[in-house]
Amino acid sequence: MQVKKLLIPAAALVVFGLFWELTVWLAGWPNYKMASPSDLMPAYAKYWELFLVMGWQTLWRTALGLLLAVIVGTGIGMIMGFSRLMHDALYPLLVGFNAIPKATVVPIVALMFVGAHDFNTVLIAFMISFFPIAVSVSIGLSTLEPEYRDILRSLGASQAVIFWKIALPKTLPEFFGALKVSVTLAFIGTNLMEIVSPHGRGLGALFDSGKTNSDYPLMFAVLIALAGLGIALYYVVVALEKIFAGWAER
Repeated sequence: MQVKKLLIPAAALVVFGLFWELTVWLAGWPNYKMASPSDLMPAYAKYWELFLVMGWQTLWRTALGLLLAVIVGTGIGMIMGFSRLMHDALYPLLVGFNAIPKATVVPIVALMFVGAHDFNTVLIAFMISFFPIAVSVSIGLSTLEPEYRDILRSLGASQAVIFWKIALPKTLPEFFGALKVSVTLAFIGTNLMEIVSPHGRGLGALFDSGKTNSDYPLMFAVLIALAGLGIALYYVVVALEKIFAGWAER
């Protein structure tokens, strides 16, 4: 069963790569117009040190921004989930903030904190990824059946006990579902800042360098590297989900 789970996505990647290669070949596109998978390996071989350094910079900033999103998003979600007043007050603000295109926020943040590239990048990764977490936790807590609360309260359970025994386990499936979405959003935020910032570092800056030099194989190699990091972080979340909420899997 485990082998099958590995073979199916691997086969899908191979089919995708072959389709991509065949499409470029049939269209007759040169590599300065559309790179093919066979163009990527020379780019990785040529810039492998840069990929290691820049990839690590992108990964740790994204992971830190995502961690902050989990902490803040869970806190806000708990406040909204346990209080109808706070839900009505905060939800429109969160929706309005999330509706603002983050590509317009990135230049503002870059100008506000000039030179603080690490801080700016983590901040954008956090800002773009905390909303799904806050909403999922809020929904999970606000839809908790009141009968459970009433029974535990009649038995003398405190609000903290109700949260740990009933509310938290019920919220975990929604939380991890939102976290899987936030992983990809955090990478988007990180790379937006890396591309826009004049002091940018990371894979986004490497992509921008490839664009400046019209190095399409490098640009596409960066995109595939970003996809690989996103998949890796996604499966870290999947592993955590199996540990803490495996009981909810059907």
